[in-house]
Amino acid sequence: MSDEISAAENEEYMIRCENLVKIYKTDEVEVVALQGLDLDVKKGELMAIVGNSGSGKSTLLNMLGGLDRPSAGSLYIDGKNLLKFTDKDYMQYKRETVGFVWQNNARNLIPYLTALQNVEMPMILSSAKERRKRASELLEKVGLSHRKNSRLEQMSGGEQQRVAIAIALANKPRLLLADEPTGSVDTKTSNKILDIFKELNKSEGITVVIVTHDVKLANHIDRVVAIRDGRTSSEIVRKRSYAAELDEMDDMLTHEDEEQETVHEELAVLDRSGRLQIPKEQLEALGLKGGDRVRVELDDDGKGIRLTPPS
Repeated sequence: MSDEISAAENEEYMIRCENLVKIYKTDEVEVVALQGLDLDVKKGELMAIVGNSGSGKSTLLNMLGGLDRPSAGSLYIDGKNLLKFTDKDYMQYKRETVGFVWQNNARNLIPYLTALQNVEMPMILSSAKERRKRASELLEKVGLSHRKNSRLEQMSGGEQQRVAIAIALANKPRLLLADEPTGSVDTKTSNKILDIFKELNKSEGITVVIVTHDVKLANHIDRVVAIRDGRTSSEIVRKRSYAAELDEMDDMLTHEDEEQETVHEELAVLDRSGRLQIPKEQLEALGLKGGDRVRVELDDDGKGIRLTPPS
């Protein structure tokens, strides 16, 4: 990717990562958390990122949120080159471009304030009248108008998380990041929270990126990117959009997991350097492991490839 993206790319993409690298160094050890990750997210898209612990997904989320700096590669968000950001640029970016919903509600909410006061806090520079109006509108959007005067200990975990979403939207960000937003709630509440993200994505046109371990949650999202060993390894995509699926479910009012699993397809991702990560299960089926040498050959019809151990 060039140092500057084109006007067309700026119009189409909210996130563009190419060969993104993040290295953490101490006196004794050097850890490569991201090692050449590629990722494109279009404006107005709702997508999820999944991966095992240590895969690099949290590191990526922190960089997208302006909480950590890339070591190398290319990272553009809303047309801005984050590798060239100053401290002042990062501060403005976090105030105006990105909203963050943390997994731990203690990081989202101030316990001695009401829900309404919590949502007002990011708008402290606005007039009191504007803050109150905007906060009330956001609590209504997340279905919590009746809880506006409640404090942290008076709300359930799911209600606290919905207040956190309202807080993240207070300054009208164009990108909303959510770190395990359903990690501590039951399935019914999880679905309700996801429905809020979908509605905001649709009504506000906001780009939403959710990092999650929750496979059930991912089943209800059209595009899921899997990260493994600091790189994008595969994408799990729907053969038909989730909205189209729901339109066809005349006899279903709930989202049953077993109905959703059959409409997904996992695709390995070929990065811009030509590298391909084969899913572990498929490598095991072929009797291969990391570090093995393989022969890559075209099928007889020239429309596919096959991997075989050297003879």
